[in-house]
Amino acid sequence: MKIAIIGTGLIGGSFALDLQSVFKQAVILGIDYSEAHLDEALDLGIIHQKATLENIAQADLVIVAIPVDAALETLPKVLDLVSDHALVIETGSTKRPICKLLENHPKRRNFMATHPIAGTEYSGPSAAVKGLFLGKTNIICEIEMTTFRLQEKALFLFKEIGMRIRYMEPKSHDKHIAYVSHLSHISSFMLGKTVIEKEKHERDIFDMAGSGFESTVRLAKSSPEMWTPIFKQNRKYVANSLDEYIANLQQFKNLLESEDYDAIYDEMHGVNRIREILNGMGKKV
Repeated sequence: MKIAIIGTGLIGGSFALDLQSVFKQAVILGIDYSEAHLDEALDLGIIHQKATLENIAQADLVIVAIPVDAALETLPKVLDLVSDHALVIETGSTKRPICKLLENHPKRRNFMATHPIAGTEYSGPSAAVKGLFLGKTNIICEIEMTTFRLQEKALFLFKEIGMRIRYMEPKSHDKHIAYVSHLSHISSFMLGKTVIEKEKHERDIFDMAGSGFESTVRLAKSSPEMWTPIFKQNRKYVANSLDEYIANLQQFKNLLESEDYDAIYDEMHGVNRIREILNGMGKKV
């Protein structure tokens, strides 16, 4: 069995490590725009061989884990090249543009649109983690568009690496992920920006930063190369989520300025139920 990993960073590399445990005789082919990434992935044992798109026809399984703008360009070429029995899985954080692009492709049946809700703020092959997907949710969109035998193949490998499955339409996925992922990253980036700008004038500010700041700003270490295309593709729903977030921030500011501390308490107390919600989903809080 040959598995091609397009994009040998955090997600693609982590899939490669897990799939080596599931398919012990598999040969992992690595494809990446960065020769340095391929060299690193080879040295770390993430992949077994370097490859190019010309080698895609040999693959039984293709994992596409590249920025979503690059995926729009690459996926049609991949589907043009793969064999009729091959399964192509894409893992990006937006689903509507890709599903729309491929809806009439002759090999649409070979494709599965997924979004594994897993990852860290780090990127590149060295960020890959074996077991990254254990217990994590994998959202699958338009599964009915994938031929049944390849559905079975995909669900088997997702089960083997410990993922939970959730089915959603691409529009619903992009709308909801704008709130729980995309907005979180914007908040982190802008908090980091605010503090960095303040630090220009007050050099001691980072000496005072504690674990609360560190955990809140963690996502600001994420790759702009990955996140700018996500915001571009999902700009409608991201903008809507920002409108609501900004309104809540303005409301909090108004309460503070009017010294309505009872209302501030009520606001925070009401949000405390997020703990119950996340606990119910098996999330650590």
